[in-house]
Amino acid sequence: MSADQFQPIAECGVTAQASAAGYHRQWLIANDSGQWLNRELCPRLADVSVELRLGYLVLKAPGMLRLDIPLDVIEDDDSVRYSMKVGEQVIDVIDEGELAAAWISNFVQVPCRIMKVHPETPVAAWPV
Repeated sequence: MSADQFQPIAECGVTAQASAAGYHRQWLIANDSGQWLNRELCPRLADVSVELRLGYLVLKAPGMLRLDIPLDVIEDDDSVRYSMKVGEQVIDVIDEGELAAAWISNFVQVPCRIMKVHPETPVAAWPV
């Protein structure tokens, strides 16, 4: 990935949209055990393309309808806020809901969820 490419969802596709700079790795995919999924564990993540359009993160994948996730909405309901580990760091994440979970699970063929990194606990260093 070059300096002018951004990856809004860690381990998914990249975009060169300058507006995506502020959203670089603001989402991630987690399995049912709360483990962060990377391309090594889930190679199909590389086939999920992303772009920013009209206030939404737009996800597309082969054979799937597109999925739009609002960019700047942070759910204040603590029932969807979780802690999980990324590398050696514990962060807070917000579950993007059942529709997003069904979409990503259907595509990668592994039960998983799309999680937004909570702005109060950003990832300091992503594992390589």
